[in-house]
Formats: sequence, C-alpha cells, structure tokens
Amino acid sequence: MKKLALVALLVLELAVSGCGTSGAPSTTTNTQAAGNWEAQLTGGTDQASLLNFVTTFTVTNNGPLDVTGFGFFNAGSCFATGTNAETVSGNASFTTSSTNTVTGTLTLTVTSATNGSVLTLGTPTAATLTGTSNGTTTTTGTLSNGVVVGQWSLSPGTGITGCNAASGNFIMCQATATCTPTTAAAIKKPE
Repeated sequence: MKKLALVALLVLELAVSGCGTSGAPSTTTNTQAAGNWEAQLTGGTDQASLLNFVTTFTVTNNGPLDVTGFGFFNAGSCFATGTNAETVSGNASFTTSSTNTVTGTLTLTVTSATNGSVLTLGTPTAATLTGTSNGTTTTTGTLSNGVVVGQWSLSPGTGITGCNAASGNFIMCQATATCTPTTAAAIKKPE
C-alpha cells in the first residue's frame, strides 16, 4: 500500500509540475516597421520615369503589409492619382539580431484601379530591407533607419499612351534623411 501511495504521489507531482510551464523563454526580438516610406526609382523612360511615391504601412517581423496610405508624387498616364486610384499590397520578412540589426526582404505591388498597370518592387527577387530596432526579447521594438533597395518592373495596362514596360533599381527610405540614391545596393545593375 505504501508503494502504491508513493507512486500516486510521484505521478501527482509530475502532473502538477508540468502545469504553467510554457517551455524556454523566447530569445527572439520582435520588430515592427511602420510609418511613411518614400521611394525613388531610377530607370524607365517617358511616363515610366515618374513613378516615385510615398507609402504608409505596418508589419511586424513577417507577413503582409498593412498599407494605410499611398500616393505618387507625379500624375502620369501609367497611374492615376487620387483616392482609391491604386491597390497596394506587399510582404516583408525580417529578423532582428542580438545587436538590434534588422535584415530581411520586402516586396510591394501597386496595381492601377483604372487601367491595369502594375508596378512591382522587389522583382525578380525580393528587395533587401535593413535598419535597426530598439526591441528586446520581451518587447516589440520599432524599426528605425529603415532602407529597402532592389529592382522594380512596370507592366503597363492596355491602350495607354506613353506608358511603356520598364525596369530599374529603387531605394525606399523610412525617412528621407536616412538614405540617398547613391547607396551601393541601390545602384546595383539589373541582372
């Protein structure tokens, strides 16, 4: 009987000690990218050279961008300007190192709601995203000094005068003072 009681207590102790544990503490630093981003595109001719824009989005670590604002700086035949003139979607995937350096990738697609033109940033491969974070393993940090560089392509809609298929390089900055078009990665030649 003593042996049975001892085994029952041992089983009970194992069951209770397993409650409330969630494994090892997280060693991942989460970072949220948010705010206004300004993009400068190089390459393209005619209307395809007027595609610089500003956008606002939020994403944490990876997944689809929650785009809350978008606007081209110039009106042109490739894309109309104004509310609901484009649909914008994208994805990001980035990690934060133990020294709070953020690295990863980003893609962005802008589709004209009026003529079907499509501008894709991060093609043929996803663009490179870098920056810094103030996060810790227990708090979600905020991305700062964010820079995205890569290649873009434009597929014009049908029947648009002056809007030609084009491609080139781009740089997109979280704040305009954080980068310049002469950043080495931004002047990388298309493959």
